[in-house]
Amino acid sequence: MRFRDKVAIVTGAAGGIGLATAKRLGSEGARVIVADLKSDAAEKSAGEVRQAGGPDAVGMACDVSSEAQVAATVKAAMDRFGRLDVVVNNAGLMTFKCLEELTPEDWQKVLNVDLFGAVHFTKQAFLTMKPGSAIVNVASIHALMTEPLVAPYAAAKAAVLSLTRSASIEGKAKGIRANVVLPGAIDTPMLWDNPNVRSGAEKVDRSMVGKPEDIAAAIAFLASDDSAFVTGTALRVDGGRLDQL
Repeated sequence: MRFRDKVAIVTGAAGGIGLATAKRLGSEGARVIVADLKSDAAEKSAGEVRQAGGPDAVGMACDVSSEAQVAATVKAAMDRFGRLDVVVNNAGLMTFKCLEELTPEDWQKVLNVDLFGAVHFTKQAFLTMKPGSAIVNVASIHALMTEPLVAPYAAAKAAVLSLTRSASIEGKAKGIRANVVLPGAIDTPMLWDNPNVRSGAEKVDRSMVGKPEDIAAAIAFLASDDSAFVTGTALRVDGGRLDQL
């Protein structure tokens, strides 16, 4: 098992891609900190990770926009398990407004979670993790090609690509790899609750909608020693959707 005796933190892990990733890492031997905004949802998901074969999983409330809460989550992992090998920055949110209606607060709300959550965890990872560890960020194909009404989300995800490149460069001397996954249309509430999808303004071919487990598999590869020579890479996992947009 690729993650035997290793410890991972997965953010936004109460459902969707985050939960699928926590289950995948746990099924391959990782002990997992399941981090999400609400503690009860995180605890419930931790139970699902254990049921999926994870040797240990702990649910923790963590608002990734708070550097103090991020530091506390990393400390909790170290206090309980004595190590941290993998950080998956998955937590994210979207807002749907045209550019002229967006307020500074709208921008800050999305950037605080989608960008600064990864910034805070990268900082703590660099302060804590040992050589051989890995950071995997979850961005989106919106970082490369986007649509109306989601400017803060697209901008934040594009910035995550840049953050990943910087982390891969600065992490090299520390023996810490950093990579980023760009999901396409994935069968989660974030997709189906999108007003553009609901209205039909954005056409979604259901044959090109992936499962959270598809993204989890890619994340597990980038987090594992199978990708020991892979860093600074942006891996598109979209079923070819971007090629047709």
